[in-house]
Amino acid sequence: MARVWEDLLTDVDRLVIEKGGYGKSRGLGQKPLLMIIDVQPNYVGEDVPIEQQLERWPSGGGSAAWAAIRNIQRVREAARAAGVPVFYSRNVQKKTIAFDGFATKTNRDQSKYLDGRPETQIVPELAPADNELVIDKAYASVFYGTPLQSYLVKLRIDTIIIVGGSSSGCCRATAVDAVTRNYNVAMIEDAVYDRIQLSHKAALLDLWMKYCDVVDSDNIINYFQSLKK
Repeated sequence: MARVWEDLLTDVDRLVIEKGGYGKSRGLGQKPLLMIIDVQPNYVGEDVPIEQQLERWPSGGGSAAWAAIRNIQRVREAARAAGVPVFYSRNVQKKTIAFDGFATKTNRDQSKYLDGRPETQIVPELAPADNELVIDKAYASVFYGTPLQSYLVKLRIDTIIIVGGSSSGCCRATAVDAVTRNYNVAMIEDAVYDRIQLSHKAALLDLWMKYCDVVDSDNIINYFQSLKK
């Protein structure tokens, strides 16, 4: 499989990866969970080229986000069929943006990021089932300041499959935190998205080199199906 970051690498970069032995698969376990991160209108936007929707959705991913969502739908269907738990996160501020670390780095209408606004809800195309948990967070990692770890222990989860957005932000932060807690982790390359293509590619390269597996959606669908045998 051609990797999305290949066009960024210099000959020296390729030599560093080869000689350092980077990119070895960590592998996946027998008790996975599908973690769908921040698929909210604020961060998804409209299904058009990103530059065409920035006035309304300045933090939206545009058509790249929607391409990922269509793959997330396929992966989620396979997860449900295999009995794999599905969790979601929402990046949302409660009552005030005073504690929003992203707000201090952006110049935009912050009121759309307060809980209760329709822009903060999960997009209808990925509406959670009644038995699927939504975890609210105020920072990048789904682990930080949430009960996620307790839920994972209770469910005896050993593997976390990450999809959603953004690749370089909340997905990457969650993946690194999960690996730090000794979970097996995979990021689905064609089911994550970012606003900046350089950030997207560099984040996936970094994760693949040092932290987790980076695979495509078909690979994970086959993995989920194998759990039913």
